[in-house]
Amino acid sequence: MANFKGHALPGSFFLIFGLWWSVKYPLKYACKKNKKVFSIGSKAGFQRIEVIEGAVKAAFALIGILAEQFVPDGPHLKLYNHEEHQWDHLMNWQHSTMYLFYGISGVVDILTHTTKAVPLAMDRMMLSIAVFVEGFLFYYHVHGRAMLDIHVHILLLVSVFGGSICIFLEVFHRGNIILEMFRSSLCILQGSWFWQIGFVLYPPGGGPEWDLMDHGNMLFVTMCYCWHYAFALLIVAVNYGLATWFVQTKLKCAKPMEMELLKSQGQDSDDDI
Repeated sequence: MANFKGHALPGSFFLIFGLWWSVKYPLKYACKKNKKVFSIGSKAGFQRIEVIEGAVKAAFALIGILAEQFVPDGPHLKLYNHEEHQWDHLMNWQHSTMYLFYGISGVVDILTHTTKAVPLAMDRMMLSIAVFVEGFLFYYHVHGRAMLDIHVHILLLVSVFGGSICIFLEVFHRGNIILEMFRSSLCILQGSWFWQIGFVLYPPGGGPEWDLMDHGNMLFVTMCYCWHYAFALLIVAVNYGLATWFVQTKLKCAKPMEMELLKSQGQDSDDDI
């Protein structure tokens, strides 16, 4: 992860899931609120989506682990270098551990929604643990680094631990649209901020390097973090509005069809008489 691509990979992972959640949960809430069941809004339909989501999560985690372990300068599954008598590429191992817990979360999602052996709330519990482990690893990830390097990672921890707490609350308040949208916004923030960290620490294309000891850069980066979250909230709001509009449109289209069905049934009854 000590390069731009290494930050873009997890950033893309969280952006994809944050954007997906910002569409899925408003759509599910609108379907439930209007008591309307059609193909994508049925309980079975959303259950299949949860299984697919878990499989994608596990696949992304596996890709992340393989990328961390088998890059040209990676550890290649070697934890200790006996020749130099020191740990081998511990940063890569930390990142692999982070991906491992997200992979476990994906597997638990699949088991939760395909069998009755796992309690329903276990998927949220495992996801909360995975996000917490990510923050726990990153907290001890940047000790001894430059001031701005530490600061951008500490800002990342705000969204990480906030997301972990939010998901933990969902264990007891499953289906709460406020918690689900809050989680979505923090996930989008986390993904976009990973990309921002890549631009700050490893400018692509040979761009100008940031002064990692400049206090002014710290002030700007903090303000930039707030802009990122404002943008995440805007995305969540727009997707919520689009999902609600989509369900309402489907309802309006369904009502004339239902009226025609009732009329035809009434005509059949008159004919029978």
